[in-house]
Amino acid sequence: MTRKLFFIALFLIAFVFAGCQSTHQVEVKPVEIKPIHITIDINIKVDRALDDFFDDIDAAEDKIKDD
Repeated sequence: MTRKLFFIALFLIAFVFAGCQSTHQVEVKPVEIKPIHITIDINIKVDRALDDFFDDIDAAEDKIKDD
């Protein structure tokens, strides 16, 4: 029983002192913020004009097929 108690105490002492040997350092570096350039091209007017143009062509094609 004394032998088990000795090994348990030895293990606990080694466990406690093992935690004291490590060192931790946290470095806080400055955050660098860079500008972001976003270019968005919106061509809704041209897109609608093309849809109207092709709708006319599709309607004419459907009319030709029906005849």
